Amino acid sequence: MKNKFLVAISGFIIAGTAWMGFTGGEEKYPTIELKTKAPMVSEKMTDINGAKVSLAEIKKDNGLLVIFSCNTCPFVINWEDRYPELAKLAEKSNVGFVLVNSNEAKRTNDDSLEEMKKHAKEKGYGNVHYVVDENSAIANAFGAKSTPHVFLFDKNMELVYRGAIDDNNKSAADVKEHYLQDALVALVASKPIKPADTKAMGCSIKRAS
Repeated sequence: MKNKFLVAISGFIIAGTAWMGFTGGEEKYPTIELKTKAPMVSEKMTDINGAKVSLAEIKKDNGLLVIFSCNTCPFVINWEDRYPELAKLAEKSNVGFVLVNSNEAKRTNDDSLEEMKKHAKEKGYGNVHYVVDENSAIANAFGAKSTPHVFLFDKNMELVYRGAIDDNNKSAADVKEHYLQDALVALVASKPIKPADTKAMGCSIKRAS
């Protein structure tokens, strides 16, 4: 009985870490620091519209917003109703916006390109770029830990904000700290971003290795 109990507890802990952003990649793929230049900006990725695009091409005059995302993570599902509004704010701010799907280990099912297309249509992503990160190369270069995980770059493609979208994934109406929105507003106004670093909460990125 004791052994069964220990096995059950171990399974619960392992499952929990998979959903809370503990990916096993923390040490192997350290998250890029603030003021770091965006890596792999010329890497071409397949967008849900069929085009091949790079971060450099998506970037606009005032910068680039990158959110690592996917189709099925409960945290993404809770937060993604805010994607269209973030896209509008980014557009207004002349900041490029891209959602990056790095779940290479789920590419043949839940996070295939076809499923990404369906998901984006169902959730009303509009014209937001939603791209396939082959072999999780972009996620590895960024040291992205979870879905979602936010990286905001300025006009020089230097990292000015990283972490969470806001402080409440369950309810947009109950958000008290609009981290990303505030960061975008401050970026365009050339004001300090506070906080510039928050804890990303979400599911682990499903790397193939």
